[in-house]
Amino acid sequence: MLVRDRAFFASMFLTVLADQILLFLVPLVIFQITGNVAWSGLAFFFETLPRYLTFPVAGVLCDRFPPVLLLRISRLLRAAACVIGITGQMVFGGVWWLIGLSAVVGILTTQGMLALEMVLVRAFSDQRFEKVASYGQLASQMGVMLAPLVAAYLMIFWPWEAVVVVATGLFVLADVAFVFWPGQTRMENLPPEREQRHPVADLKHALLLVWRLPGLMRAILQASGVNLIIGATLATAAAMMTGFFAQSEQTYAWLQVGGAVATLAVLSLTAHVHLGLSTLGRTAYALICVGAVLTGLGAHPLVYALGFLLIAGFDKMFNIYVRTLRKEIIPPEDFGKTTGVIICLNNLSQPLAGLLVALFAAGDDARVVLLGLAAVMAVLGGVTFRRR
Repeated sequence: MLVRDRAFFASMFLTVLADQILLFLVPLVIFQITGNVAWSGLAFFFETLPRYLTFPVAGVLCDRFPPVLLLRISRLLRAAACVIGITGQMVFGGVWWLIGLSAVVGILTTQGMLALEMVLVRAFSDQRFEKVASYGQLASQMGVMLAPLVAAYLMIFWPWEAVVVVATGLFVLADVAFVFWPGQTRMENLPPEREQRHPVADLKHALLLVWRLPGLMRAILQASGVNLIIGATLATAAAMMTGFFAQSEQTYAWLQVGGAVATLAVLSLTAHVHLGLSTLGRTAYALICVGAVLTGLGAHPLVYALGFLLIAGFDKMFNIYVRTLRKEIIPPEDFGKTTGVIICLNNLSQPLAGLLVALFAAGDDARVVLLGLAAVMAVLGGVTFRRR
């Protein structure tokens, strides 16, 4: 699979590398300018909220248009958004251009992510999905691992605006690599829709399926608990490491790399060891919760780093659990629209976490918020996994 589809995985790697460079820049630059973790949380809120609210619309589009076409358009528009954002920043100045750029790229990333999910389901139908998803996550994590180092070390010599230009070029290269992927011919055709609905009716139908299909609401609550921690960690990690613990930007970048390496190790385990789906979910959820407690204790940079590694590493294992679960439950003809609604509901807790950081964090210290969210996650997990 890796040999015949290397162009596909290379394209995924380059896309994620560009996305993660932009994701790395936002909280770091905001904190450098303001010196306040609350501003980083607020920026994270404005960046992520439109990204996740877009998922239901993206899901409807994936059921109506070829996902390969949507995937390519998403990448090229991200490159265009980078050019427009940097031009606006150079002409008008102000850090809000970076936040606006991230928000627009995030919306386009949403469409790309959901289209990619459709491609994985339909072009790799002859493979065990946990294995396909793990290989895809491995390719993505290579981008996640390198992006902080690339961004941090380029920022030693160049302003952050130049680093965004690098990300623009990577988006274009990703699309070029995708053109050479022969697997587009393996895309399975969906069965014809039983009825043609208005897009709003499609969304209502998807919400009805989320409510009625067994196991989906439990999985959404579990994912919401995980994403509270992911959101708070993304919003505060730069401030905690470079502010509260007084570490360098390069140390913060290496922490991000460590998280990516931990993820690679966990994904390799998931790809090669056949764990039961319930075991997969429970293990990942519990270890993310432990990681959240360790980051909230804030006793020492190494304790924080250990918690960060647990969160980063097992987030993707939990992601595979959720993706496999919904693939088994959702009818193929409704997969795009229903998945879009689910991902939106799963991830609304991320901008909420950023908003809570903005309201309750003090200076560069977000420990109280992190511990509080860890407690909420533990309660959600105790209720939903016990009922399974």
